[in-house]
Amino acid sequence: MRVLIVEDEHKVARALQQGLESERYEVTVADTGEDAFFRLSTEIFDVILLDLMLPGRDGLQILSAIRERGVQTPVLVLTARDTLEDRLAGLHGGADDYLIKPFAFVEVLARIQALVRRGRATETIRLSLADLVVDLVRRKVTRGGRVVELTVREYELLEYLLRNQGHIVSREALARDVWQEASRTTTLDNVIDVHMTRLRRKIDLDQSPKLIHTVRGVGFVAQEGEP
Repeated sequence: MRVLIVEDEHKVARALQQGLESERYEVTVADTGEDAFFRLSTEIFDVILLDLMLPGRDGLQILSAIRERGVQTPVLVLTARDTLEDRLAGLHGGADDYLIKPFAFVEVLARIQALVRRGRATETIRLSLADLVVDLVRRKVTRGGRVVELTVREYELLEYLLRNQGHIVSREALARDVWQEASRTTTLDNVIDVHMTRLRRKIDLDQSPKLIHTVRGVGFVAQEGEP
């Protein structure tokens, strides 16, 4: 379970990180709005802990931006802003829960667990983009009603891209989350590129619009039209 902590108070961020890691969560910390937005554009998280008062983009701007881009990751706002107006602004902006500082770690942990359970209960069984459909239960892929035969790795790549459609997926993310490798290597990059080429050929050959794109020097993205 991957958690992104967006918090510029280092003591708070460190305490949360240590507590969550002791509960076997994988934790990443971003201490500015820009760093948080970059990570959310290039990495995948299961839960976001979001402070509102940040240097650069504030928390509400980040929340609005990721929701507009279709990111549905559960967000728990952690903030010293305690007025009703602040709470409503956060919830209307797309937050799933709201916790006022100071807080007890056990309450943060309970809120995270509740958000994860809620997300799993409503998890989709189908992913789609234009006329491309992935049935997650039967692991069946169709485009324009035609079945597309994929290898296991190609299917995993496609599912990962569609779960993050509209967002650039880096080779680092693919190495970590699809190949389960701790770090990138030149050899692994080449393997990723070969599989991506084969996947694009099967999904996009003689089809319009093109749905899988390479963003030179950055990674890959699934979306209608050029990125």
